[in-house]
Amino acid sequence: MSETRERRAYHHGALPEALVAAAFEVLDEQGPEKVSVREVARRAGVSAGAPFRHFADRQALLTALADRVLADFVGWQEAQVAAAGPDGGSVMRAVGLGFVRYAVRHPRRFELVRSRVFAAVREPELRAQLDGIDRALTDVVVVDQEAGRLRPGDPALVALAGQALVYGLAQMIVDGYLPAEKAEELAAQVLDTFGQGIANRPAQ
Repeated sequence: MSETRERRAYHHGALPEALVAAAFEVLDEQGPEKVSVREVARRAGVSAGAPFRHFADRQALLTALADRVLADFVGWQEAQVAAAGPDGGSVMRAVGLGFVRYAVRHPRRFELVRSRVFAAVREPELRAQLDGIDRALTDVVVVDQEAGRLRPGDPALVALAGQALVYGLAQMIVDGYLPAEKAEELAAQVLDTFGQGIANRPAQ
C-alpha cells in the first residue's frame, strides 16, 4: 500500500480493524504463535511500523485479536441456542454443546482464548466481554431453573461447574486425548450425564 493509501486508511479509522482481521487470518491458518506484527502488517498492506500506531506491541495485538474471537464466539453461541429451538430442552445443554463445537471447529482460536482468558488475571481490555459472557451463562442457568429443568441453587456455581466441564472436555478433544470425530457424541453424553446430576428429580 502506498503512503497515501495508508494515510487514507488511518483517516477512515479502518486500519485497526484491518490489522485485527489480518491477525484473524494468521490465527486460523497457523495458530497464535505465528501471529506477528510484521506478518499482520504485510497482509494488511501497510508498512511494518504502521501497526504500532494502534497496538503498542505484539501482546496488545493478541489482546485485540482475543477480543475479536470472543465476539465471534458469542455470536456462535447465540446461533447455537437459536438453532436448538423452543422444544423445552435445556438451554445450558445447548450452550455446552456450542462451546465444544466451537473449540473443535476452531482449535487455534480456542488456544488463543485459553492463553488470554483462562488466566489468573483478566486483561482489562477483555473484562467487559468476559463479564458479559459470565452474566449470560448465569442467566442461562436461571432460565433452566425457572423452567424446572435444573434444581434450585446458586446459579453462578452451577454455571462455573458447567464451564469447567465443557472447557476440560474441549481441551481433551483438542489435545487429541479424545477422538475429534466423536466430539459431538461425547459432548452430548457428558452433558446429559451432568444434567442428570443437577436436574430436578421427579416428585416421589
